[in-house]
Amino acid sequence: MENIHLPLVSAVICTRNRPEKIGHAIESILTNSYPNFDLTVIDQSTSDDTEAIVGRLRARDSRIRYVRMRQSGLSRAYNLAIASTTGPIIAFTDDDCLVPPDWIEKIVAAFDSQRDGELIYGQVVPAYPEGDGEALTPLLRIQKPERLDRANGFRVFGMGANFAARRSLFERTGLFDEALGGGGPLKSSQDFDLAYRAFRRNAVILLRPEVIVRHDGRREIEDWPALLRAYGFGDGAFYSKHARCRDVYATWLAAKNFAIVSAKVLIKRALGGRPPEVDYLAGFVQGVRGGLKFSVDRATLLYTEKN
Repeated sequence: MENIHLPLVSAVICTRNRPEKIGHAIESILTNSYPNFDLTVIDQSTSDDTEAIVGRLRARDSRIRYVRMRQSGLSRAYNLAIASTTGPIIAFTDDDCLVPPDWIEKIVAAFDSQRDGELIYGQVVPAYPEGDGEALTPLLRIQKPERLDRANGFRVFGMGANFAARRSLFERTGLFDEALGGGGPLKSSQDFDLAYRAFRRNAVILLRPEVIVRHDGRREIEDWPALLRAYGFGDGAFYSKHARCRDVYATWLAAKNFAIVSAKVLIKRALGGRPPEVDYLAGFVQGVRGGLKFSVDRATLLYTEKN
């Protein structure tokens, strides 16, 4: 099939200080069989190492675009990527992920099979599951294809390491909340927030198990308490933002999430030991408080700086 008949897909990697991994991530995307894509790298690194690596790869593949960004924050990087690309489909992965050669092809096929779908989340599996890799690598399993929407129901779900969106979604829903997300003041949950705002605007979210990336992001046992606190912090800030907008459903989702995690803590404490969910709950409470340092624009459902 001629390229002109296929939609351009703009693949995106946002990176910060991972020169040892960024080259592998880029090369895995360049091996994709889909014939009409480009790749934009948004670099927030504090050294020039990543720029040098990307420069060597660009010299041999003109599909790569490189953008240096001096400000930090994952949501800021996502938003710059959206503004810097042109494809009607934007596919995002992380700098510590490896994608298979059919990654882009399967994203396009999923959108083509469900024309009303505007946001896709795929599976994130451990790149190296041997040893404790399965247990110590952040991952996202999807057992079967699903639709999250007004007709089929919604739940907070997703992972920024593997998602794609039609550009039209951002035109309707708005961009990422720059207060949320890694490197931002509210630490995480920018993906949950985007999905919930999409749901609020009647978008269809697709969960597709065949869209897979491998995550080379193992965290050692001593790293997990801080990671769980960051996850909880972002979730608390995300839920509380929508609760402050008098969103009853978001308030119910927050209460349900907090109750389920609290129940797990009580059960595991009864069995002995310190449950890791304690760190998540501590972060959640801190995130609710952290969100109060910002105002909320009820029209856009985004955090804004307080006057």
